[in-house]
Amino acid sequence: MKFPFIQKILLTVVPVLALALAPMAVPAATAAGDKPVILVVGDSLSAGYGIPVASGWVALLQRRLDAQGYGYRVVNASVSGETTGGALERLPRALKLHRPAVVVIVLGGNDGLRGLPVAEVRHNLEALVRQSSTAGARVLLAGIRIPTNYGAEYSEKFYATYGDLAKKHKVALVPFFLEPIALREDLFQADGIHPGVTAQPLLLDHVWPALKKLLTRRVP
Repeated sequence: MKFPFIQKILLTVVPVLALALAPMAVPAATAAGDKPVILVVGDSLSAGYGIPVASGWVALLQRRLDAQGYGYRVVNASVSGETTGGALERLPRALKLHRPAVVVIVLGGNDGLRGLPVAEVRHNLEALVRQSSTAGARVLLAGIRIPTNYGAEYSEKFYATYGDLAKKHKVALVPFFLEPIALREDLFQADGIHPGVTAQPLLLDHVWPALKKLLTRRVP
């Protein structure tokens, strides 16, 4: 599959933010609150790059959970420019601090844009899944498609990694995170890379069916 209008992604590298924790992470004092945590581990697609953070799909997720009576607290551990390797370094601390019931992993885009070996990306993603599962969290893995600038074979192997890992580890899968907006240039910001405000509800709606199946606690 080709996405002509986002080919220029390969010409742009969003700087990695030097953050020990993601912007929406709560203080340690409240980490052991009575609500189970949904931890979102992602990059700029989930960090709300270029838009008000409150308009991002992760913030919208919290509002939906509240409106529908789900007793979960969302912690957004997403960092713009993040790679699977960077997230792997940060994850142990986040798991220890927040003790999440659910971990949503939306990563890989920056790895693919840098042309990192698929084997390396797979190793990192698998480690993220394993560590989250070992910590007692249910896992949702969201896949990313990469333009064919590095060749169709690379793109297909990269994309297939997500399905392979989800099957191997029996975790929930959203095959392609950007699927509902990928061919809609009007739903992206001017850079042609990052989803705009109007795209965020569509991304949430796309993730929601798979995520909802992992939610087991509701407010009476």
